[in-house]
Amino acid sequence: MTTVTPATPTQQQPQPSASAATPATETETAAAETSSPVGNALIDSDFETFLLMLTTQLQNQDPLNPMESQEFAVQLATFSGVEQQVRSNDLLESIQSQLNQMSMTQLAGWVGMEARVNAPAWFDGGPITLMPEPAPAADRAELVVYNEANTEVGRYPVTPSSDPIAWYGMQQTGEPYPQGLYSFKLESYIGSELLSAKEVEVYSEIVEARNEDGATMLVLEGGASISSDEIMALRRPEVQSAA
Repeated sequence: MTTVTPATPTQQQPQPSASAATPATETETAAAETSSPVGNALIDSDFETFLLMLTTQLQNQDPLNPMESQEFAVQLATFSGVEQQVRSNDLLESIQSQLNQMSMTQLAGWVGMEARVNAPAWFDGGPITLMPEPAPAADRAELVVYNEANTEVGRYPVTPSSDPIAWYGMQQTGEPYPQGLYSFKLESYIGSELLSAKEVEVYSEIVEARNEDGATMLVLEGGASISSDEIMALRRPEVQSAA
């Protein structure tokens, strides 16, 4: 693995948060349990209203020109269709709730793993693994570092290769960068010509899985939140050995 600085600080990787998906799972379960009774109550109420309207209509119809049976059949068929639609919607909501609960349970197993994502990475003194993708024709490249305010704070010459880079967070002065979130871009050049400036994917630890507005989200170390389909790869955390 390529490094962008000879310094190799030693630091124990942080342990994942104990908070996972229990509160959200209980919420989803409660929603699934309450959805059907509410829908049934609405159907019962609507059916009583329909019967009342139908009875009133029969009582006030013209005896010399009574309603034809076909009209009753049409009204009954219309109400039956609405009733079936409501029940179908309740069933779909229940199925979706169960799928969300299942997804939450599965993704909770990812907590503690490192995900390859295009998102800011948390730096607290330990190395961050970067996955650059230089332009094919590039003969040189520069790694550009941005802080949480999206301000450029560093620039390093690197080999134009797709090999992983271990970024140790060392400034040109030899001092470490402050703790915080950092993002990266790889500028590919041929001679002095800029070919591309592409965001660099990083490996970040997943510390929590939670439900946000019906979607299962994964929270990375440092607080960045992503959906599961934004993850390009998963790996077990690398254990840093003592020097």
